[in-house]
Amino acid sequence: MKVIIPVAGIGTRLRPHTHTLPKVLMKVAGKTIIEHIVDELIKLNYRFSEIIFIVGYLGEQIQDYIKARYKGRVKLRFVYQEIRKGLAHAVYLTRDVVKNEPVFIILGDTIFKANLGPVVHSASNYIGVKEVDNPKRFGIVQTGRNGLITKFVEKPERPMSNLAIVGIYLIQDSKKLFHKIEHLIRHNIRTKGEYQLTDALQLMLKEKEKFRIFKIRKWLDCGKPETLLSTNNELLKENKFEPPFRNVLVISPNYISKSAKLRNCIIRPYVSIGNNVVVENSVIKNSLVNDGAIIRNLFLNDSLIGREASIQGVYRTLNIGDSSEVKLG
Repeated sequence: MKVIIPVAGIGTRLRPHTHTLPKVLMKVAGKTIIEHIVDELIKLNYRFSEIIFIVGYLGEQIQDYIKARYKGRVKLRFVYQEIRKGLAHAVYLTRDVVKNEPVFIILGDTIFKANLGPVVHSASNYIGVKEVDNPKRFGIVQTGRNGLITKFVEKPERPMSNLAIVGIYLIQDSKKLFHKIEHLIRHNIRTKGEYQLTDALQLMLKEKEKFRIFKIRKWLDCGKPETLLSTNNELLKENKFEPPFRNVLVISPNYISKSAKLRNCIIRPYVSIGNNVVVENSVIKNSLVNDGAIIRNLFLNDSLIGREASIQGVYRTLNIGDSSEVKLG
């Protein structure tokens, strides 16, 4: 079985950070988004034959980062998507390297918590789902009394269920999947302007292919500043690490890199502080402070601070990109 992880998105809602950094390399709770995903796969102790990353925007950064951390641990491959035409199109680009193996597709911009062991060892097709309040925003599935999926719909105007597809798919017959995506592309069948994987799965369903659902425990969005902070909070609840610092009050839960330098400050709950960060005479809560940033004389709340940013001043809520310098009077 091969794993396919699409990571070609631009991440426009996370600008200015994604002007210089791919979204999947943004850190949350001490690790990049993509590390959270790949580490979960490695924990399964399942011998995937290969992990294929579909890269595009700032793809070289992703490739270098992944190779530095996982080369030798799992077999890696990178496929480039020049023009983003939808998830189905991205998956279709892997057809020559997947060949006829089953595929386990996981979107690269969402962190999840689920028991995937029984799923990857199954001989069935599985789709990860979660109940949501507003199914119009998602691809959704409808199920019958036997628990099998009876319909796939992408962002329906009139949802027939609240089971949203979370972006985890196990497809046993990859050849049939690629054939249906090819049908969409050949006939230019698009939904919301893109070639949708849900449309290809619906075509498979019409040919009597069976799909089961599995529900995930947590589906953590990383698409916007406010949801990234919320995801950071959820992940930090599991983190008990509190490094010692002199003249510093640390109130858990939080993540603080061992290389960070903290002096005369208070780190309140739900703060992640990256490598080589300097914090002096400041109070921080509910914020992400990325590698190399400098925070002085500041009361910081609900903020994202980019790499190498330097900030001095008074209380503010900020969204500061990489290599910025801000002085607040």
